[in-house]
Amino acid sequence: MMIRAGERSYVYAKACGIVGKSFVGRRISALRPVTRLSELDRLIFSGAARELPERELLPDLERRLLERSVKSIISIVNCFKNPPELLVRLLRVYEYSDLKTALALVNSGENPLEKKFVFTGLGGFGSVKFGAFPDLSAMLEGTEFAFLLDKKGRLRTDFDGSPPETILDNHYYRRLWESLLKLKKSDRRAAERIILEEISLRNCSWVLRLRTYYGMRPEELALHLIRPGETKKPGAEGPGPFSAEIEDALKLPLDSRGEWERWRRAEFLNPEGVGPWRVDPRYFQNAASEYLYRLALRSFRRRPFSIDTAFCFIKLKQFEEDLLTSDAEGLGLGMSSKDVFGILEANL
Repeated sequence: MMIRAGERSYVYAKACGIVGKSFVGRRISALRPVTRLSELDRLIFSGAARELPERELLPDLERRLLERSVKSIISIVNCFKNPPELLVRLLRVYEYSDLKTALALVNSGENPLEKKFVFTGLGGFGSVKFGAFPDLSAMLEGTEFAFLLDKKGRLRTDFDGSPPETILDNHYYRRLWESLLKLKKSDRRAAERIILEEISLRNCSWVLRLRTYYGMRPEELALHLIRPGETKKPGAEGPGPFSAEIEDALKLPLDSRGEWERWRRAEFLNPEGVGPWRVDPRYFQNAASEYLYRLALRSFRRRPFSIDTAFCFIKLKQFEEDLLTSDAEGLGLGMSSKDVFGILEANL
């Protein structure tokens, strides 16, 4: 794919402008003094802030935060005459999320029409016909997700035991990886590293969470993990079977910090403190999220006119969205932003 130099320059300049006004890097510090949800709304949306009771403001603000992030991402993807598939795939993570929600509502055993379902508009980059909800057949017909349905248009039950959410996660990362390999190496160095790290850390996080909270055995856990070997075509470069850190995370004792010292991901584990130590999955997930954010932030300007720049921009906007949403939820519970950052163990 040939991408003109003018497009690359414009994307870089526009992305830098948006990032400069985003709550990433040094601007995150502006969130710390916030103590009320309405204050956060005014900080982010200034003149467009809503005058709503706190109970109504939280879901409204969360929705606007998502729409704000998506709007920024689309504005960058649309800068390309023929957007690289990698960037479109990254944007469509919102479609996967909405599809998971739709499938859960349809299969909840309750009347899905009684449930409020608002999907994310992707400006023509989506494929699922969410307007047909709850008719799964009409929603997925002619899309790459049609494989989820049987001949009667119902959700299939003959997968390998993995839940639909995991099936979709594997599908997302497999297609994301395939789209990455269509780019020149000089265009995708940072993206390649970030995707591989994200898959590994996400699997580690799931292992620790499901072992800690549900006591799952390794054979059960495997059904909930992203299968790295499926994210690439046969013979293509990329991750192979479950990596050593996943295998170790499946069997190391959850109550012995010393046993984890040589684990590749030990730096993301909670430190020892007063009393018996035990793995804290929440701590691990927050530390891993911060690591991926910093990786994207460092890589953003490293190769200004590569596709890596746009990829890292999208990752930064999605991190910002997650951070602001977490802050809003904490403020909605009566906490301060400082308290929220403390729970997130965020050192940003």
